[in-house]
Amino acid sequence: MKIITIVGARPQFVKAAVVSRAVEEHNKNSDQKLTEIIVHTGQHFDENMSSVFFDQMNIPKPHYNLEINSLSHGAMTGKMLEKIEEVLLKEKPDWVLVYGDTNSTIAGALAAKKLHIKVAHVEAGLRSFNMRMPEEINRILTDRISDVLFCPTDTAIENLEKEGYANIDIEQIKCGDVMYDAALYYTNRAVKSDVVDSNNNFVLSTIHRQENTDDEVKLKVIFEALGEIAQKQKVILPLHPRTIKKLEEFKISLNKNIQILEPVGYFEMIWLLKHSTCVITDSGGLQKEAFFFKKPCITVRDETEWVELIRNGVNFLTGPSKERILAAFNDLKNMNINFDINLYGKGNTGEIIVKELVGYTV
Repeated sequence: MKIITIVGARPQFVKAAVVSRAVEEHNKNSDQKLTEIIVHTGQHFDENMSSVFFDQMNIPKPHYNLEINSLSHGAMTGKMLEKIEEVLLKEKPDWVLVYGDTNSTIAGALAAKKLHIKVAHVEAGLRSFNMRMPEEINRILTDRISDVLFCPTDTAIENLEKEGYANIDIEQIKCGDVMYDAALYYTNRAVKSDVVDSNNNFVLSTIHRQENTDDEVKLKVIFEALGEIAQKQKVILPLHPRTIKKLEEFKISLNKNIQILEPVGYFEMIWLLKHSTCVITDSGGLQKEAFFFKKPCITVRDETEWVELIRNGVNFLTGPSKERILAAFNDLKNMNINFDINLYGKGNTGEIIVKELVGYTV
């Protein structure tokens, strides 16, 4: 049995590594061997994805690198569709496995479906209900053309039920979250950032989402709030050069207690999470990781796919509002937050996914 895994960005490699390890474990204990071929579309060109990245994180290196990046959404997706199809025709897999909601995700699913190859979608059923987000379009379309949907949460299953999936011949499986598996696996490999002192009294923040960085008003409001917070508590802010460029373009000044870092690796981010008091972000993945490491999170977006975090009072949705961000931050001081709730599985998501794929074809 052969599986082709399609990935296009560094976070997807971390997610896919969870399943790759489960495939390796399966092959040790079963006569029915699985072959996994990893295809990197090149969607996010990342200089940090050197051989060291793969070796340190115990991630299989891609068998194919399509090197498709720096194009418009349409051009990128079309080029990926063409090149992935070539790989599928050559390799003739039983399954194509895609993750999340990137252009690589929808291109991989489309290429497979048109060749009548079964598609499995990991992180299925998530919805922001904001159709202006390209990620929302990608995840909805990928769900609809998949054969198996691996859903991380009850909410994801509920979203599919509301969309009528009970009447569609697509299997839906609640499996837990691959990123929870990854957090458990890598937690003891956390690496202290060389540019951060050992003082645990800091707020960890990341701001990168285009809807915030490219809007001058929103970006100013968010950094005004971070500036006021920094007067009370140091803020550590790993920041992408593109966001720094926008801060310069909009002439947004930073409080001296906001410490800007270059983008950090996954192990450094784990260390920062472990030693922070709370997280302020517009990242989808970091919202969950804050929960994994028992840190309250303030999300500066108008919506989130991870609504169970909001419902359980561990994540606070403020949007790009200075008043709401500051109110949420101040409220955290008087809250007794319960993180001892099981929202994302038991840390065996990779094992469940492999077991289901094998069983599906028997």
